[in-house]
Amino acid sequence: MKDVITIKEIARQLNVSPSTVSRALQNHPRISAQTRDAVHALADQLKYSPSTIARNLQRGRTGVIGMVLPEIRENFFSEVINGVEELAFEHHITVALYQSHDRFDREKQILTMLASNRVDGVLLSVAKETQQIHHIQELIDRQIPLVLFDRIPPHIAAHQVECNMEKGAYEATKWLARRGHRRIALLNGPHALAASEERYRGYIKALLEEGLPVENVLIKRIDLTAQETVLKMNQLLSSPIRPDAVLAFNDYVALDAMQICRNYGLVVNRDIAFVSFANLPLNTYLEHPPLASVEQHPYQIGYMAAEILLKVLNGKIAPDDWQKVILEPELVVREQNEVL
Repeated sequence: MKDVITIKEIARQLNVSPSTVSRALQNHPRISAQTRDAVHALADQLKYSPSTIARNLQRGRTGVIGMVLPEIRENFFSEVINGVEELAFEHHITVALYQSHDRFDREKQILTMLASNRVDGVLLSVAKETQQIHHIQELIDRQIPLVLFDRIPPHIAAHQVECNMEKGAYEATKWLARRGHRRIALLNGPHALAASEERYRGYIKALLEEGLPVENVLIKRIDLTAQETVLKMNQLLSSPIRPDAVLAFNDYVALDAMQICRNYGLVVNRDIAFVSFANLPLNTYLEHPPLASVEQHPYQIGYMAAEILLKVLNGKIAPDDWQKVILEPELVVREQNEVL
C-alpha cells in the first residue's frame, strides 16, 4: 500500500510549516499567492486528499450522526432515510443507521452505544415496545443533539418532526362516512405508540361529527404483526356487528386484513371498503388496493429532521430551543379501484 500523503509531508518537501500548508489549502488571505500556488500544485501532484476525520476532530466533531428506526424494510422508513441521506450527503455527514426491530431493549442498547461513541447527534423513531423514556432523556442530558421523528413518545422535551395523524384519521373516517359507510372499524396500533392514540382521537371525532355510534366491538388494537392482524380481522368479521369499512393503521395492516376478507368470500372495496395510512408505492400495482391512503410525507419528515439536527450542530438553533414540525397529511383517493 502507498503511504498516505499528509500535510506534514507537503510541508517537509516545501520547507514550510504544516500550519502554513493547512492555511494555504484553505486559501487563507495571510498566505502569499506564490506559497498558495506552490502548496496546491504539490498537493495535486502527490494526490493529497484532506482527512475528513482530522478536520472533524479539530472542530470537536466525529462527522457522524446516528439514525435509529424500527424497520428499514418498511417503505415508509426507507423514504425517511432517503430524506435524511439527501441532506447528509450535501453536508458531507456520515449516517450510521440502526434498526431497533421494534424492541425496547435493542433501542436502549443502540442509544447507549451511540452516546459512548460520541456521535454528533441522533435521529430517533421509537420502537412499538418503548413505554419508558429514561434512555432517551439520558441522551438529552448528555447534551447529544436529538431529533425525534414519526413515532414520538409523549411528554418529552426534544426536537420533533411528524405528520398530523389525528387529522389524517379524522379525514379518512369522514370520507368513509360521507360515502355511506355506517359501521367503520378501526384496526389500530399498540397503546404504547402515541401515533395510535392520535389515530384513535381522529377516528372518534369523525364518528361523533357524522352522528355514528362508537362501537367498541369495531375497535381493535394490534401489535402490527401479520398474525395479530389476521386474528383481529377474523374477530371483526365474526362479530354480530360486521364492519362495512375499515380504517387500518397502515397499508401493510390493510393488505393482511383484506386477504382475510377474501377468505370469507367478501369482495374488497364492494362488500367492505378499506382506507389506510402510508400510501405505499406498491398500491399502484395492486388490482384492489385500499380505496384511499393517508400520505404521511416520509421523505419530507426525514429531510426536515436532518435539517433541524444540522442547524443545532452548526449553532443556528439553540440545543434547548425545541423545534416541533407537524406536516399536514394528504388523503390520496383511488376511487377507480372501487368494485361495483
